[in-house]
Amino acid sequence: MARIESKERLAGGRIRLGMVCGGEGAFIGAVHRIAARIDDHYHLVAGALSSTPKKTLRSGLALGLDPKRIYFDYAEMARRERDLPDGIEAVSIVTPNHLHAPVATPFIKARIHVICDKPLTTTLKEATKLRALVKKSGRVFVLTRNYTG
Repeated sequence: MARIESKERLAGGRIRLGMVCGGEGAFIGAVHRIAARIDDHYHLVAGALSSTPKKTLRSGLALGLDPKRIYFDYAEMARRERDLPDGIEAVSIVTPNHLHAPVATPFIKARIHVICDKPLTTTLKEATKLRALVKKSGRVFVLTRNYTG
């Protein structure tokens, strides 16, 4: 826990953000990136942005990501980012609803804070399991509701 909390922050104190899904042609990913830029508290530095490698690479490059931080697998992203000295501090999950829990799990286990689009999960069983993982991790899990404003 101390290692993650003591990582150097970007200029201006911005939080290093990763994103899963939300690449080229995905409306909600763009909405989350706009929201992250509005208050200037986040800087997108890594992503697993699509289910297809070509689209993932195109999306990451278009967003200005370092090619070494464009991932084709979200679980690999969680593992690799956890071990980087400047790894992501939080991940934004904007996948289809049925993937929220499976995608959040490796990030929680890697002790990375999670920002997840609604709904939390598609079943109570998944939600209960996710709650236990979050509680054990000591990380923050945020559920967004983009259409409330």
